[in-house]
Amino acid sequence: MIFDMHTHAFPDAIAAKALPKLANICGCPYHTDGTLTGTQQKMKEWGVDAFALMHIATTPTQHTSVNNWAASIQNEKDIFCFGSVHPNAENPVAEIQRIHSLGLKGIKFHPDYQDFMVDDPQLFPLYEEAAALHLPVTFHTGRDPLSPDLIHAPAEKMAKIADLFPSLTIIAAHMGGMDTPDEAEAFLLGKRNVYLDTAFASHFLSPLQCERMMRRHGLERILFASDSPWSRSCDELRFLEQCHLTDRELELFCWDNACQLLKK
Repeated sequence: MIFDMHTHAFPDAIAAKALPKLANICGCPYHTDGTLTGTQQKMKEWGVDAFALMHIATTPTQHTSVNNWAASIQNEKDIFCFGSVHPNAENPVAEIQRIHSLGLKGIKFHPDYQDFMVDDPQLFPLYEEAAALHLPVTFHTGRDPLSPDLIHAPAEKMAKIADLFPSLTIIAAHMGGMDTPDEAEAFLLGKRNVYLDTAFASHFLSPLQCERMMRRHGLERILFASDSPWSRSCDELRFLEQCHLTDRELELFCWDNACQLLKK
């Protein structure tokens, strides 16, 4: 059984425009058509049994509609959705409370697209509310092509947040640091309230370093993820199978960890 904990899709009305625009920014091909139906079809082709969609409100006025759509498509069978909050919106704490009331499974922050540093005190009330409501929070960590010269969520700052908010469940996407795995290995491994997801790992990690990081951090806090449509789940799984994990270890981070985290 495979649970992909980091995927993206868009409402049909914007998918055809959103994907080429984002692909132009990141310089990366896409492997779905960006729609929910198209994503479901690809997930089945790639052997995925359930997946989490990560939604991002990129403007302060966007998160209400983003979260409404997320709630409308979640079925808690094979589609699980994280909501989004923009830190500069009016009363973002109230939106976190609404995310909880909608039954969404967590919150996705993308500090690059939302233009904040992960340790900005403006975000602290949001982290506190997410922790109080037991909502896991996924962060894009490490470098992003949108702002390649400024890393908004470096591993050292993510570790600071993990220490400041020990009751906050953090999912540090991209193994704790896109294109910066050495920093993730130095600062994040062993943090008890931090999960690492493997999204896009095959593009910037070697199997040797990936296995070392997973074992040092603990397989019970690793989540299989692809970052679809930017990488195919089957390709990421094929990469991770080079990490010399046992069948039980693969089962743990490909399915069990996600189900336990999301109470599936």
